[in-house]
Amino acid sequence: MYNKNIKLIIAGIIVAVAVWQMIESYIGNGIMLLLLAGVFVFLYFKNEFILLSFLKLRKQDFPGAQNWLSKIKNPEAALTLKQQGYFNYLHGIMLSQTNISQAEKYLKKAIKLGLSMDQDLAVAKLNLAGIAMTKRRKREAQTLLNEAKKLDKHKMLKDQISMMKQQMKRI
Repeated sequence: MYNKNIKLIIAGIIVAVAVWQMIESYIGNGIMLLLLAGVFVFLYFKNEFILLSFLKLRKQDFPGAQNWLSKIKNPEAALTLKQQGYFNYLHGIMLSQTNISQAEKYLKKAIKLGLSMDQDLAVAKLNLAGIAMTKRRKREAQTLLNEAKKLDKHKMLKDQISMMKQQMKRI
């Protein structure tokens, strides 16, 4: 929606108005404006289009998620580094259904830029391991599977990892 720097400028202006309102004895207005400024600060760290595309992806609505991601025109300028990582992560997840070479490119870039949660990093490495297996790169797939297993602290991907290891034995 807005550039990341504009969000901070808007939040700063709203905080200044909130302080002015509190000085003028309008405490309720000041508190409400501080909450509004908090929304802009939150949206600085969490891009609204990425959040909406995550919600669409959760419902298995790939075209809807792609539609929200396509609204981000210049990701390098509009997003922070972690947001760029998630932007590439989402593209990689969606493309893994159709175009695995493009998905591999996006997922590697997402890992390079960094993801906030270890679980997301584990899913990205698991997808990369699956892509490496389909391209007959067994050693790389084994390495990525081991890294995904280390990152999966809550054992949510345990079944997928063991299934991939069984498939790798057949290769």
